[in-house]
Amino acid sequence: MLPEYGHLALIMALLLSLCLSIIPMAGSYNGKLVWMASARSLSTGMFVFVAISIVLLGVSFYQDDFTVAYVANHSNSLLPVVYKICAVWGGHEGSMLLWVLMLAGWTLAVTIFSRELPLDFQARVLSVLGMVSFGFILFILLTSNPFDRILPLPPVDGADLNPFLQDPGFIFHPPMLYMGYVGFAVIFAFSIAALLSGRLDSAWARWCRPWGNLAWCFLTLGLTLGSWWAYYELGWGGWWFWDPVENAAFMPWLVGTAFIHNLAVSEKRGLFKNWTLFLAIFGFSLSLLGTLLVRSGLLTSVHAFASDPSRGVFIGAFLFIVILASLILFAMRAPLVKSKTGFALLSRDAFLLLNSVVFIVSASIVLLGTLYPVVLLLLGLGAVSVGEPYFNIFFSILMSIAAIATGIGMVLNWKKTEAKRMRDWVKSPALYALWLGTALPGMIADEYSWAAAVSIALGSWVILSCLFDLVRKTRNAASVWIGMGKLTATYYGMIVAHIGFGICLLGVCLDTIYDDQRDLRLELGKPAFAGHLEYELVDVSRVRGPNYNGERAEVIVRKDGETISILHPEKRAYFSGGNIMSEVAIDPGFFYDIYIALGEKLDNTSWSMRIHYKPVVRWIWFGAVFMALGGLIAITDKRYKRKKTVAVKNAVGEDAKAGDADAKPILATAKQQPE
Repeated sequence: MLPEYGHLALIMALLLSLCLSIIPMAGSYNGKLVWMASARSLSTGMFVFVAISIVLLGVSFYQDDFTVAYVANHSNSLLPVVYKICAVWGGHEGSMLLWVLMLAGWTLAVTIFSRELPLDFQARVLSVLGMVSFGFILFILLTSNPFDRILPLPPVDGADLNPFLQDPGFIFHPPMLYMGYVGFAVIFAFSIAALLSGRLDSAWARWCRPWGNLAWCFLTLGLTLGSWWAYYELGWGGWWFWDPVENAAFMPWLVGTAFIHNLAVSEKRGLFKNWTLFLAIFGFSLSLLGTLLVRSGLLTSVHAFASDPSRGVFIGAFLFIVILASLILFAMRAPLVKSKTGFALLSRDAFLLLNSVVFIVSASIVLLGTLYPVVLLLLGLGAVSVGEPYFNIFFSILMSIAAIATGIGMVLNWKKTEAKRMRDWVKSPALYALWLGTALPGMIADEYSWAAAVSIALGSWVILSCLFDLVRKTRNAASVWIGMGKLTATYYGMIVAHIGFGICLLGVCLDTIYDDQRDLRLELGKPAFAGHLEYELVDVSRVRGPNYNGERAEVIVRKDGETISILHPEKRAYFSGGNIMSEVAIDPGFFYDIYIALGEKLDNTSWSMRIHYKPVVRWIWFGAVFMALGGLIAITDKRYKRKKTVAVKNAVGEDAKAGDADAKPILATAKQQPE
């Protein structure tokens, strides 16, 4: 009966999300405080029932209940327990349930941590989140129910979880990615609420900014984990494939990056309000578009979850309604929040706008490259694929512009900066960056690379600009520590995130330029050379896992005759389905990785091996973690700490006692709460 209880819990969550969509929104227009306040209990109830539903699905996996179709298709009695639990999100139906849980979690978080908002505004935000939740829960119940039974003849054993997913990376990557992906729904809800109320001032930006930063941080970490997972699990030696499904998650990140930069200007200077609202709507629309692409069968990808056109029709219709309604509302209400102040071209405002435009153009390039093959296929014009060269060319140009603008923009003042001051501030980091870019490529490799020179100059320019700006801002203080103590968490967050961007840029460029890949035939006891390293296959033995048999090689890596590493790549054959998987062996390092994937057995003593020498590849993830850390530091700024709106709380209590009296005067007071 547990699956039936899980199904029932999901139906209860649907009903609560419907109430959340209607009652608080209606209350915000007729001044019913109790109706508005009901959003909190409805949000809590929705989260509880969705949580019950996913827990019961997890129990079904744990108990090997193969009468449940979803469990039978994504688990096996030999599967280790930890993978049985995370198999809950190993397929389309369960991953959608995880998506809804994340959405319900974000909604509950807004309920708890946004009590300082005016009650009518909070009610509208939660109502919009309720509408989004209603759409997705209805989608699950109508097209993707994870609790469907296989009766009367269920299978004796399950089909097993995809071997690619039987890895620790799968435990963390999807939940982290969904946290970011779904978090953009909160920004969307704040924006729709702002349009409905006609209020988009610095207070709105201040309320919205921590949520935007948090969603962006989760998405950054989710993408980073995915990139790292692909690097060591897929066996191809890369960290980003420009796969359509990867692109589906990357596009919201690009728009989210533009959004958080633009939001800073809206908060500080009250500028670009309409552009900020548009980015919020665009970012969430891309999240929905990604869901459509991944789950409709429009795209072919190893990551794709489903290929059922009926699901695509539902999500497509939902996407159409959300985008159309949002754009109509935007067109009607945007003039009410139009910015009325100006700025100079030589100002932080202008450079932040430039950066946001660069990121939007980047997202558009990815969108075009992702959808172009789909459109041609739908028009019957044949199948084409857009590969790595297309994306690399455009991204090299756009990220170079972003790096230059970042280094300049962060040192400028708001509103206006004198040209002489700007030259003084950027001169030193620019000269040092040019020197590093010129000198280092000659030290790294025998053959001088101008691409490496430009990359090093750009990456070090961003990092040095941050460090020089920190020194400039603290040099007039009585001591460095006193000076640093006067700077805000937002400033430190910006510095850390931008240093992370510089490190990531260096990692991406230098790994691409200096990556050395070799396919070798290794014979037992006969060393072979690849680059400046020597590789010797000393043994290949059989191994047995919980649900697979495998072969494990032992490879000694030497440099100048000295052993620097012993690696054990594997090849596994899974019992269920007979899938063959390669488990790579990696010797990780700060400056380079040695990466070995075991290939085919060539004869009794020889094996093919794919060997990579990956310079500074870890800087990619190291820099990305720095970026996410910067976003988290910015959230701790004391300006974003919660302040209680005593007037609203008291008003709700009095209203309840008085039997829902006219509340408009109290609401008017609530709207003046501290910014």
